[in-house]
Amino acid sequence: MTRRSVFITGAAAGIGRAIALRFAEAGYLVGAYDVDTVGLASLLGEIPEAVTGELDVRDAEAWRDRLAGFTDAAGGRLDVLVNNAGVLRSGLFAEIPLDVQRTIVDINVTGVLTGCHTAYPHLRATAGAHVVNLASASAIYGQPELATYSATKFAVRGLTEALDLEWQDDDITVRAVWPLFVATAMTESMDIGTTRALGVHLTAEDVADEVYDVVQPHRLPQPVHRAVGRQAKLMLAGAGFAPRWALRALNGRMAGH
Repeated sequence: MTRRSVFITGAAAGIGRAIALRFAEAGYLVGAYDVDTVGLASLLGEIPEAVTGELDVRDAEAWRDRLAGFTDAAGGRLDVLVNNAGVLRSGLFAEIPLDVQRTIVDINVTGVLTGCHTAYPHLRATAGAHVVNLASASAIYGQPELATYSATKFAVRGLTEALDLEWQDDDITVRAVWPLFVATAMTESMDIGTTRALGVHLTAEDVADEVYDVVQPHRLPQPVHRAVGRQAKLMLAGAGFAPRWALRALNGRMAGH
């Protein structure tokens, strides 16, 4: 049987790197892609058999080229696509330059959309393929001081739900993983109301374990959205019952607004 394969974006550091290491440990052929080629080179020291390459997730042609090269190395398979690459800028919406906010949208939304679209033929050709999109607990209710980032994760949420329905006849499962704040470089200097209220309790490895579990066989049907960590699980579960005014009040209180 051909070895199972996983293609991961934003794999040079943080959550993406942890995901690459987790899947490599489980015996997958790992494709690790990022704009950070130095980080990818160091990853090869830990996963010598990995296939790596520079990839700006906004570039459709680069996606097609990297996917073609990786699936060739994987014997034509693309078992798992992990859309992890993303950027974040915290602060008051009106004080963050517009070009920075447009970049957040381009990477976090256009990057995921482009990845799903270009990978579709390879996923369809692989029985039981999975897509895992990195969403966020900020997609439960719009987050002050993370407004644009939160909006991008709402988009990822909607795309995930739609594609899971559209692609079920192609035997492609699409899931979103929802962490709260994770201890990576993205949150090191973040000081906003929500981080002060909730803290940063998750590790990149916590998220990687969840992503790996999502694509494994389960006896019972699994939800499209998977929260990571106790806080996010409580928030996601509570959002299913709480009225919108209550969610608004809770988020405003945590953010200090």
